[in-house]
This record gives sequence, structure tokens and C-alpha cells, in this order.
Amino acid sequence: MIDQQQPFDQLPKEIKPAFRDLNVRKHLNSAGFKKKFGFTCAYLFRVVFVLLFHQKNWFRLLESNRGESFPGKDAVYRFLNHGGYAWRRFLLSLSGETIKRVEKLTSAERETALIFDDSMFERNRSKAVEMLARFKDHATGSFYKGFRMLTMGWSDGHSFIPMDFALLSSVKSGITGMMDGIDKRTHGYKRRQEAFLSAPHVIAGMLDRAIGAGVSASYALMDSWFTHAPLIREVLNRGLHVIGMVKNDNKRYIVGGDRLDLKELYAIAPRVAGKNRNILRLIRTKLAPDIPVTIVFVRHRSKKNEWLAILSTDMTLTAPDIIRIYRMRWEIEVFFKCAKSLLRLQKEFQGRSYDMLVSHTTIVFSRYILLAWQHRQSTDQRSIGGLFYLLCDEVGTIDWAVALQQLVELINEIAVKAGKKVSLLIQRQLQQWIAGLPNYIKAYLPISSCES
Repeated sequence: MIDQQQPFDQLPKEIKPAFRDLNVRKHLNSAGFKKKFGFTCAYLFRVVFVLLFHQKNWFRLLESNRGESFPGKDAVYRFLNHGGYAWRRFLLSLSGETIKRVEKLTSAERETALIFDDSMFERNRSKAVEMLARFKDHATGSFYKGFRMLTMGWSDGHSFIPMDFALLSSVKSGITGMMDGIDKRTHGYKRRQEAFLSAPHVIAGMLDRAIGAGVSASYALMDSWFTHAPLIREVLNRGLHVIGMVKNDNKRYIVGGDRLDLKELYAIAPRVAGKNRNILRLIRTKLAPDIPVTIVFVRHRSKKNEWLAILSTDMTLTAPDIIRIYRMRWEIEVFFKCAKSLLRLQKEFQGRSYDMLVSHTTIVFSRYILLAWQHRQSTDQRSIGGLFYLLCDEVGTIDWAVALQQLVELINEIAVKAGKKVSLLIQRQLQQWIAGLPNYIKAYLPISSCES
């Protein structure tokens, strides 16, 4: 019933194989993305997914001369605001299949890890966004309006795959509350309830879902904001070791019956012999209450007179191994930077509902997954950022390619309606013209349709 002309949401040539290899449509269907009428969920997902590579926001794209070829604004917004779609299940299914494919390209001896961290999800100019709260940025000491985006990702030291996230709000510092009239049976309501839980509780749930999906890892990496005894115990109970940075707070370490803080532990720790002067000391102790750990003290990069401490629950690792594995945690920081700077996280859509924030964030994570998979398969040394700009150029090329295809089809229609001699003349001239084109242009033309 809907007149769907030649779609302008075509996937770039480098993304099409990734969509097909990772079975994106199958994951959408298995997560319950279905509609009774109108554009399919897979089509709307593809429209929003490729929107980034047009280098225009949704409003400007609809205002352009190609706007009539896209679905209406309401169709896309209803799709993004729908609270019944299992976006978390889709992301976990997509990332799980990607990880299985990446593991086939990875040596069995390479360490794998689940990485946890949070980042600012800013909405400073908003006033009516659902469940908006005020948080403190510990890096700058300033406050911002928005959410804490708690993220879990998988890494093998070469590729980072985002697996799960939660946009955390706050009861104490909340600005707006939950929207009224939400069906408590929907996935959207469960995500809203989760937003008010503590970060360690949310991390435990993420671990359970990842393990239930069949994702395997040896370590859980986290920074000093999460490396505390209760969460470490939760991770150990699930069969993973913890490697994380620790800070000198109220944590106590048991040495010979004494309870020492981190500075006191550094004072009694033996020095590490070796050529690496940045590894200062190492000690094996117990984190209260009774968790065996290894603490490695390393030199602060910018403050030579200070040190940093890294904790590991794997007692078999040496100091260089602990530092090498913990270095993988930096990949989640690169992911945050890429998602915000290149993939338009928190900028592309300015919706007010919590469902839209979750759906658009999931699509941004999906973009990164496909870029990471494409990058892993590439034989050259392109970064993910370079691959992103290449795909933007590819989408720009598709515009004139579609116009060229339509021109060829129009000429063929005229040739069919004309007389036999005129038709043969037109087709012969068209074939000669196509034969003289460069190969990269021929790839976009339906040459087979021009054969007599």
C-alpha cells in the first residue's frame, strides 16, 4: 500500500557484506522487532543506521531534495520511541555473533577481557528529557545534566566490541521523573527501573547476560571507580579474574594480621628487579575481606615522583603481564571518543523519551560493531576513523550512481517503445558508451540490462 520507490538508504559497499555476514536482520527478528503494517523495522533500522554517513541530521535530510524518498518523520520517531522493542537483546545477539567470528581469527593463547567503564551522556541544554539528572564530572570537577552511560565491552587486544550499556539516572539528583502511563510489562519500563540501580548491581547483571549468551573471557578490566571488594567478589563468583587500578581510600589490605592502607602497603612492598624502571614494586597480599590479590606499583607517567597501583586477582601473573593486560582497558576510552566524535552519540536525535535515548544509543553501538568487524577483516592499516570517512564518501557516491542507473533505465524504456531499428541503434550506442566508462563507474550500472 505504501509506494516505496528506489530507496536512498542504500548501504555503502563496504558495509553491505558486514550486514550480511553478521545477520543483522536475523538479530532484529529474534529480538522481537516486528510491525503489523507500514515500513518494516529492518528498513527503518537501516534508514537510521545509514543516516550518519549522509553527514546530515534527520531534519535536514527530509528538507533536502531527496526527502520524498525517505519515510516520514513520524514513522522513524515512532520506531525509536517504541518501548516494546528489546534493544538490549538485539545488541547482545549482534555483538555475541561478532565476537564468535572474531575469535576464529584470534589465537587461542591471546587473552580476552570484558571491560567496564562509564562516560558522560550529556544533555546540558535539555529541560524536559525523561529521567534527566545532574552528575559531577570527576575529570574536571564540574557538573553536567544528563546520564551516566555505563558500558561493557569485549576485547582481545586488537578489536573492541561493545556488548551492553545502561543509561543511569539518579534518585537524589534527578531533575525530571519517569513518564506516566508506561506499561510495566515492556522492556522500556525495565530499563527505566534499572537506571536507578547502583553501578555494581548493573555490572553484575551485565556479566550474567554476557555469560548466558555464551561470551567467554578470562579477565574483567575496570578503573579505580569500580575496583572495590564487593564487586570483585561478584566477578570472581562468575569465574573471571579482575584487573583494575586502585586508589588510596578506605580499602585495607591484610599483611601478617595487620590491616594496611595503600600507602603503607607501598612502604613494605619489595622492589621489582629488572630493566623496566617504571615498574616500582610488587606485593602479594589479601584485600579485606580475605580476597587474595597482587598489587603492582608503577611510576606515574606525568608525575615522576608519584605512583599508580594496579590490582590483580590472578596470582599467577607477573608484573609485566598485569600491566600488558590492563593496557587493553584503554580501548573502551577510544570507543567513547569515536562514538561521540564520529558516530554522533547524544547529538543525532534530540528526543525527550528515555526509549529514544536507549534505541539511538544501541544503533550507535551497532555502527561501531560493524566498523570494528570491517576493520578486523581489512588487510590494510586503516583506523576505524579512516574507515568511517571512507564510508561517508561512499554514500556520497551512491547519490550520483542512483541517478545514473535511473538514466540508463529510462533510455532502455525509450528503446523498447521505439521501432526495432531505432531500438537496436539506441542499445548499440548505449553499450559502446558503457564500455568506455571507467570500471569504478561500471560497478554501479545494470550493464546486463543493456544487452540486446
